[in-house]
Amino acid sequence: MGRPAPGERAYAGAMRELEELAERLRAFARTRDWEQFHTPKNLAMALSGEVGELVAEFQWLTPHQAATVMDDPASAGRVRAEIADVFLYLIRLADVLGIDLTQAAQVKLDENALRYDAGTYRGSTRKAPPLQDPH
Repeated sequence: MGRPAPGERAYAGAMRELEELAERLRAFARTRDWEQFHTPKNLAMALSGEVGELVAEFQWLTPHQAATVMDDPASAGRVRAEIADVFLYLIRLADVLGIDLTQAAQVKLDENALRYDAGTYRGSTRKAPPLQDPH
């Protein structure tokens, strides 16, 4: 399977299948009687661990090596597997908490657009102040 060019929608198929993945994860946990272990705390900790494993794949790489990591089949396989682990734990955590991931992401992106207006933050890495609570 080829790598999409920058800007292509590599995630388009996954977005349509998000609910199917959540259901498969529910069934996976239920079949193994793991629901008892899938508390928000445990899932958040497991997610953090998987993020650490993903970060480890990039540790000590130069910027160029990191940008081309998917060109090496062995490295690509490891990165792909770690990203999948992160994604699956995130889906499971959101499902257990009753969070609609796509809705939450849309809301967060809308908030970020307000916080980081292009005129002020274009080309800048500085952090914006939090949005004021309208209530």
